[in-house]
Amino acid sequence: MMVDVVEVRPLEGYRLYLRFEDGAEGEVDVSGLVPFEGVFALLRDPVRFAEVRVLPDLGTVGWPNGADLDPDVLYAKITGKRIAQR
Repeated sequence: MMVDVVEVRPLEGYRLYLRFEDGAEGEVDVSGLVPFEGVFALLRDPVRFAEVRVLPDLGTVGWPNGADLDPDVLYAKITGKRIAQR
């Protein structure tokens, strides 16, 4: 079962502070999750990276250029819990 992201704040060094609807919170280093290629290439620019926002319809975070991150992966990184099989 997916837990939605309800808050995001950009931090230095391509990190994000995230808070989930169940209260789990912490930091994720995006540079360790995705290569800054393709749709993520623009995010190498710290100004563009800081444009991150919560996408309530998807329950995750994303950027104006259409890039987004899998909320299950983010939740697993924050909590240390394995991603549930669907």
